[in-house]
Amino acid sequence: MALTWIRRKPPALILSCHSLSMSFSNFSVDNEVRSSFIHGRLRSQERRDMQREILSILGLPHRPRPAHVGSRLNAAPLFMLDLYNTASTDAPRTRYSSYDPHLEPQAPNPVTPQDNRFLDDADMVMSFLNLVDRDQELLYQKHRREFRFDLSRIPEGEAVTAAELRIFKDLVQERHENETFRINIYQVLQELADGKVDLLLVDQREVWAAEEGWLIFDLTATSNLWLANPDHNLGLQLVLEDNHGFRRTPRLAGLFTGSGVQEKQAFLVAFFKSSEVRFRHIRSAHGHRGRHSNRSKPHKTVQDALKAVEAATDGCKKRELYVSFRDLGWQDWIIAPEGYAAYYCEGECAFPLNSYMNATNHAIVQTLVHFINPGTVPKPCCAPTQLHGISVLYFDDSSNVILKKYRNMVVRACGCH
Repeated sequence: MALTWIRRKPPALILSCHSLSMSFSNFSVDNEVRSSFIHGRLRSQERRDMQREILSILGLPHRPRPAHVGSRLNAAPLFMLDLYNTASTDAPRTRYSSYDPHLEPQAPNPVTPQDNRFLDDADMVMSFLNLVDRDQELLYQKHRREFRFDLSRIPEGEAVTAAELRIFKDLVQERHENETFRINIYQVLQELADGKVDLLLVDQREVWAAEEGWLIFDLTATSNLWLANPDHNLGLQLVLEDNHGFRRTPRLAGLFTGSGVQEKQAFLVAFFKSSEVRFRHIRSAHGHRGRHSNRSKPHKTVQDALKAVEAATDGCKKRELYVSFRDLGWQDWIIAPEGYAAYYCEGECAFPLNSYMNATNHAIVQTLVHFINPGTVPKPCCAPTQLHGISVLYFDDSSNVILKKYRNMVVRACGCH
């Protein structure tokens, strides 16, 4: 069995032309000739090597180990799962579908049409929990609430295309329905010696007392500033005013700004676009091949070619290959999917090439030359002609949730090259 892992931009999973006829607990392979799978078990070293290779393809330096398992029920993971389901809706359904809406949000946290546009343009989405986990009142400003988000774990080369602070507002029944509040979100510019702070208004909106649902505030410019200058990340403050301009405690308007119901906790979500190209060198498992002999071989006839085609039981086509994240022991940090159907290409590219083999013109000529004189050039390879991507939703070491798109991970069609 020979596996060749290749990363370009975008990262791709490519399997070589050599025979691949086994299935392991982590990688299930069906040669579409036998009626059943052949199962084996990867040795410990092979398992570690496989984990390291896949982590490299996913762009991760090591296996994440989330700190808080219970954080799966927070609002951020549930919203990110909605994004994942949205990103996976258009994916082709297969025997091993990567689309698995196995968790359902427990509170209304809808993905808006604007979020869909942000998602279409993004390579990665991250959510961040508020590090101020208690709904505490600030010592000098009792009507303000503080938010702090750690953006230090964002990979290099990522630019923020959009960022939103999402705060849940409950229905306030004891207030008049037509009563309004103004919510102001400030960026902390400087912390002064006397405990006071310099603030910059970054977004605001008015809400009705009877309004209920998630409120969204634009933090794109602020997040880009924090990303470029981490020392400037001193957090945010929320100030609530009534319709007379008096400051009120956020709880009066039904705002969830700190601890409480998990699926209603405030969080920051940011959409990123990669600004650099990442390459990964190709490692071959076979070393350098010897030169082909230029000695002439007996010329073959068309009848010989037809016999060869009849003898070949398998032409170049797509075969089943399933990658299981669960069997790799990663179910504690990968939220979805449990695995994905990668597929691979295998089969003969023999003269004459049939139309279903999706052969290039170059492959047709190469096949003809090989047929006439096999010692001159080798046969074309059976390789992917169409690939598509997958989305992976996972926790990082800080229990932030990341949704990342990986292009060219699944074979859709094969052909002779």
